[in-house]
Amino acid sequence: MFLYLLGIIIFLCVLHIIPNYNERARLVRKIPGPKDDFIIGNGWTVIRSPVEVMEMGKQLSSLFDGIFRVWIYPMGAVFIYNPEDIEIIMSGMKYSEKSFVYNFLKSWLGDGLLVSKGAKWQVRRKILTPAFHFNILKQFCEIIEENSYRFLDSLKESAGKPIDIVPVLSEFTLNSICETAMGTQLSDDNKDAKSYKNAIYDMGMVFFNRFIKIYLYADFIYKFSPLGRLENKFLKVVHGFTEKVIQQRREYRETHGLNINEEINADDDDSYIYKKKKKTAMLDLLLSAEKEGHIDRIGVQEEVDTFMFEGHDTTASGLTFCFMLLANHKEVQDRVVQELIDIFGDTNRPIKMEDLPKMKYLECCIKESLRLYPPVHFISRNLNEDTVLSNYTIPAGTFCHILILHLHYRAELFKNPKQFDPDRFLPENSVGRHPYAYIPFSAGPRNCIGQKFAMMEMKIAVANVLRKFVLSPVTRPSDIRFTADLVFRNDGPVLVNFIKRAK
Repeated sequence: MFLYLLGIIIFLCVLHIIPNYNERARLVRKIPGPKDDFIIGNGWTVIRSPVEVMEMGKQLSSLFDGIFRVWIYPMGAVFIYNPEDIEIIMSGMKYSEKSFVYNFLKSWLGDGLLVSKGAKWQVRRKILTPAFHFNILKQFCEIIEENSYRFLDSLKESAGKPIDIVPVLSEFTLNSICETAMGTQLSDDNKDAKSYKNAIYDMGMVFFNRFIKIYLYADFIYKFSPLGRLENKFLKVVHGFTEKVIQQRREYRETHGLNINEEINADDDDSYIYKKKKKTAMLDLLLSAEKEGHIDRIGVQEEVDTFMFEGHDTTASGLTFCFMLLANHKEVQDRVVQELIDIFGDTNRPIKMEDLPKMKYLECCIKESLRLYPPVHFISRNLNEDTVLSNYTIPAGTFCHILILHLHYRAELFKNPKQFDPDRFLPENSVGRHPYAYIPFSAGPRNCIGQKFAMMEMKIAVANVLRKFVLSPVTRPSDIRFTADLVFRNDGPVLVNFIKRAK
């Protein structure tokens, strides 16, 4: 009996030593991190609810200084949230490859711009960059302005009582991305659009649950699991919706025809752009590239799925917290309103492209909101060679997770980091700030291609709301409970009271 027990003990010790004390493991485990458990390292540490995972990230980032690690054999991950290390990873193409966890999105987004790498990423980026040319953005400005009126109408119906702004903002941003980037207008009672939005939220839940359960990393296990079957159900909804969007634009192009280069290179004269009824969409660039053989039908679908998700869900998240913060800070809200009065006087004229650069303080408010609540709070890259971060040698093959949220909360970068203070983004207060201290749209060569579009949409939405409504607080910043998801979300509704502004 004794020998039997001794054999078990020796076997378990060997099982612990081999995976946890090899050369790679020792290098990773030199980095500070949570306490390791016998054999499985930090395996049990990460299996928590979405809210608990975000709380754990907060605790670990306050406990360690700019870097910590997690080790679960055979995978190691470092979490960085200091600008010096982030610059090493993001400033060039050396570490441009997204980490293994992005493979979990491939059944949904394929090799779209978010996930792809190397030559494919470069070709796709080149195809899509003209979609954000100034003349195309001018067209988008007009469309977003028109869509904002539908958004205002929905607010008028509930004016004077608290409303959850998450679903109404999601509807606004989805309508905007469909009509601008995809060239398709959604009807007010579009059931497919509502199903699509719900499926997007559900896909975030699926991604998170797979991320924390190491045994589901293997595709052959995952696809037969209940979670894998659930993903297939949601994917049918998501892909079905985007396939319809593509087909509608194909039919439109066949009927009307479009000259992409003519639209992009048009004069800046409004009379030229706005008299043309054939407005260019990002999807037109993809369909033209397909016709020229630069991308296939699958590639078109991949990029549409990527932009439909990233172009509406992230902006809706950014607007949600911006409205919540403005409602809770009356003095800031009043300064924005005064700026808008200076621009528009007492008129109700539409917002034009040339008005947007004048909204300097509003831009500071949006930037500060994105600092406190970055819609994309987490980026992950693969370290394809041994790399030194914070004086630790990180072995090749380790995942590098960039914690944007915790970077933005570092006190040495932003004084009183939990305080909402738009003045910190005034030009005179931004001098000397590390270029990688604030990265809500990522940074480096793989930064967000649509960041100018997103800022334009957010400015138009906030400006038009504040011209018509006074925001009063319901949900407070202290009520927000971060929940782990693909996009930054609150664990529950975000309530704001919209009161019609006196004329």
